[in-house]
Amino acid sequence: MVSHIHNRHDHSYKLLFSHPEMVKDLLTGFVKEAWVEQIDFSTLEKVSGSYITDELRDREDDIIWRVRWGDGWLYVYLLLEFQSSEDKHMAVRIMSYLGLLYQDLIRQKAFAPSGKLPPVLPVVLYNGEERWTAAQNVADLVEWVPGGLERYRPNLEYLLLDEGAIVNDPEWSDRMRNVAAALFRLEHNRDEQDMLEVLGSLVEWLKASEQTALRRAFVVWIRRVLLPNRAPEMELPEFNDLHELHEVHHMLAERIKQWPERWEEKGRQEGRQEGRQEGQLEAKRSTARNLLALGVLSKEQIAEATGLTVEDIARLWEEAKH
Repeated sequence: MVSHIHNRHDHSYKLLFSHPEMVKDLLTGFVKEAWVEQIDFSTLEKVSGSYITDELRDREDDIIWRVRWGDGWLYVYLLLEFQSSEDKHMAVRIMSYLGLLYQDLIRQKAFAPSGKLPPVLPVVLYNGEERWTAAQNVADLVEWVPGGLERYRPNLEYLLLDEGAIVNDPEWSDRMRNVAAALFRLEHNRDEQDMLEVLGSLVEWLKASEQTALRRAFVVWIRRVLLPNRAPEMELPEFNDLHELHEVHHMLAERIKQWPERWEEKGRQEGRQEGRQEGQLEAKRSTARNLLALGVLSKEQIAEATGLTVEDIARLWEEAKH
């Protein structure tokens, strides 16, 4: 079941980040490095993520983009890996994916003008609840041996974007217009009102006709991931018929008003159930005390007659002596 949930999460992220606007906002909002300022985002192009190794084993990568950088047609490949659970050996996986990508680029003769291979930015986008602690450089996973052998230890680092850490950072600002940031905020929303506020912003930002596909990708993610995790018991029978973000926002605005009432009623029901169970237990204890006072039956016989354990009967016996 956990694996199914993670796959659903990862696949929905793959759908969202199949749109160039998400990739652009991810880089401009969260990769604070000078080279990003020289990217021509109008050239963003998604490339195949399927590779066949020399051993003919298939590997389906999550998403790979390429984009023009600087004045020439030097492509910077962006390798995006989506994670909803931590993998302590992620650095090794990234090293393997990067090797497969470079093998494919060599076969295609997709070299930089210098004849060298193009640079790659490996990004791990993590949306789990716990903070990411796994090594971000494969060198940290390999035993260090002095005397010369350390020179051959692999050294490859990936960029980690831990959504929860980003959103909870005191310096985090949610004021910017950034659809990737909006996704992070929805994933780690503070409360229902916060969720509605972010959805309202997305409705405004993605209202252009050319953004229809991205709007609907958000609808799919909200339907399949956000709401099942946020309100698993909330019935939304008409939700599958909604395809536009503004319809989802309106519907949730109405439904969210009912959530506190539903939770209060559930709490009252659970309280009444607990009260009934406690009452039944106390009745059994009272019967056991009366049988102990008669002094006819053994503790084992009283336990069998009342449904209590022998240990329960022994405690009641000790209480009666004091």
